[in-house]
Amino acid sequence: MTPQQIFAALGLDDKQISGGTLAVFSPIDGAEIARVPETPLAEMAAVRARANAAFAEWRKVPAPRRGELVRLLGEELRAAKEALGALVTLEAGKITSEGLGEVQEMIDICDFAVGLSRQLYGLTIASERPGHVMRETWHPMGPCAIITAFNFPVAVWSWNAALALVCGDPVIWKPSEKTPLTALACMNILARALKRFGEDAPEGLAQLVIGGAAHGEALVTATDIPLVSATGSTRMGRIVGPKVAERFGRSILELGGNNAMIVAPSADLDMAVRAIVFSAVGTAGQRCTSLRRLIVHESVADDLVARLTKAYASLPVGDPREAGTLVGPLIDAGAKARMLEALDAARAQGGTVHGGAAVDTGKGGAYVAPALVEMPGQSDVVREETFAPILYVMRYSDFDAALAMQNDVPQGLSSCIFTLNLREAEAFLQASDCGIANVNIGPSGAEIGGAFGGEKETGGGRESGSDAWKGYMRRATNTVNYSAALPLAQGVRFDV
Repeated sequence: MTPQQIFAALGLDDKQISGGTLAVFSPIDGAEIARVPETPLAEMAAVRARANAAFAEWRKVPAPRRGELVRLLGEELRAAKEALGALVTLEAGKITSEGLGEVQEMIDICDFAVGLSRQLYGLTIASERPGHVMRETWHPMGPCAIITAFNFPVAVWSWNAALALVCGDPVIWKPSEKTPLTALACMNILARALKRFGEDAPEGLAQLVIGGAAHGEALVTATDIPLVSATGSTRMGRIVGPKVAERFGRSILELGGNNAMIVAPSADLDMAVRAIVFSAVGTAGQRCTSLRRLIVHESVADDLVARLTKAYASLPVGDPREAGTLVGPLIDAGAKARMLEALDAARAQGGTVHGGAAVDTGKGGAYVAPALVEMPGQSDVVREETFAPILYVMRYSDFDAALAMQNDVPQGLSSCIFTLNLREAEAFLQASDCGIANVNIGPSGAEIGGAFGGEKETGGGRESGSDAWKGYMRRATNTVNYSAALPLAQGVRFDV
């Protein structure tokens, strides 16, 4: 599909994609593909006011009925999957299968949330007082601001929006300035679902804000936005988290990973190699769950590095739309420069670099060969996450030392171990301080239903399933006295 065909299929008209102040460039060739109008900062107060007015109405709609809207959204996403996946590829540079896979994640979370809309359960709590009962009840929080990054331009919004909507919360979405087109397309898709849903959905239930850091600031610091869900770098999280906390708001932060894999002596190396390559070079190393550190037992290190070096040398790098391409472009030239700087730093810190050279495809764009870097230890460059296809390899002899190395970075999203030793596997699951801990599977590719998050550096959050819905609601305890008397504290009497 050409860009024009993609835009037409997703209902993106000239008013949405031309004449604006925000230029949008495709990572595929670096060419400008749109100029999107930005939301005037002066309108941010009105955006929040509409969301709060919508909250007053939406919270009254029964949760299963709210789930019906999300069911319809899932249907519309199924119909638009091919076109939206193609737009993800065009705007974010993902290979075709990954673009389609991201839209499938949107569909999956809609399915999950529809069932959830009938399962927002609370507990009945035993009371110590005769004739009394206590109940735990859950209530909508209010408007939820969703701030997303370029690397998952549509899925992250859906993870948050599907849950927030069934929980009774309106949503305000500020996408990355690098990927506004996919956000506009998603809002067009949601608009079709809202039209089918009918009048139960109030105006302002789902809004889009296009802009930069100032727009995010207007949401993060607003006292009438009780919940901010932000996905991005740990640098961004250090800014967002304290500002939300300062006003006693709630934040859900899904940030950097710097994720590690331990490869033990008993590991199935054939299985490990496949998992390593998929999780380290997929999305050109631009996933929050990308594998970045490989901690290998010295008895299998030489064999594993030889296999990986051979596999890395054969990876097809190029246009993500072409069949057979496994590694597409980095998001822009800045990302490429940061990767090459990190590799220079690794060499200076004693590393041996395999691959990592810039690739000239003849089309423009920021293309690089994935890099495998043998390091003498976990140096500063290893502990600082670089959002690019760099995999640092380090050796260990003592299992406890490997566990300590796994945890000895400030980031902590995902982790894994390859071993056939039950004791090692269980010890790892107990010791890993990450939100995801896997055995004999890589760190990337979290499934809908198993909530992930828990970024340790900033307190973290949970997205995508399990009990993540509780982050979008507030808990209350209700005590009911169904007896004929009011019991008083021992020794206390009142005259009435």
